[in-house]
Amino acid sequence: MTSKRTAHLRRETSESSIDLRLNLDGSGACDIHTSVPFFDHMLTAFAKHSLIDLTVRASGDTEIDVHHTVEDIGIVLGKAIGQALGDKSGISRFGDALVPLDEALVQAVVDVSGRPYLVHSGEPDGFELHLIGGHFTGSMVRHVFEAITFHAALTVHITVLGGRDPHHIAEAEFKAFARALRQAVAPDSRVSGIPSTKGAL
Repeated sequence: MTSKRTAHLRRETSESSIDLRLNLDGSGACDIHTSVPFFDHMLTAFAKHSLIDLTVRASGDTEIDVHHTVEDIGIVLGKAIGQALGDKSGISRFGDALVPLDEALVQAVVDVSGRPYLVHSGEPDGFELHLIGGHFTGSMVRHVFEAITFHAALTVHITVLGGRDPHHIAEAEFKAFARALRQAVAPDSRVSGIPSTKGAL
């Protein structure tokens, strides 16, 4: 495993402008300004609970909708995680977490598999239509995880086991994913080389 697991990526489109830095071996320090306040809150929780240092500067056509900016940040975040992981030598590979937030309860399981696959279930009916904070549609939660999962080549299972308040459900999802990812990317001193019988991930 390389000693420095960091990434710095920029992405410019007609819909958004993103500059993102991360360090997988950080302390959860973050400096996040996405122009979407609730997403700032979710990414701050993600950094804090994954212990990934994360800096994000983003802007986009949020006067139309937050969709483009939020999804594009998910794309860049996924690519940055994948880049920082390198050849994945010496990592734990698997992680799982069960996280409550008041009445909400979410389980997340992560495999740094090299195979993009998301299983996402359990959000209550109508969650996807709810405006959280008045601007962040509940449907965007799944979009973010789809973007990260695909571009970091992770297998991720996120299951909402309970919850009523959309803010609590969304936040528990991000925290559970963060905790599971933290375990999965962590170095394991007992692992020699790539943690796969195939010899590659």
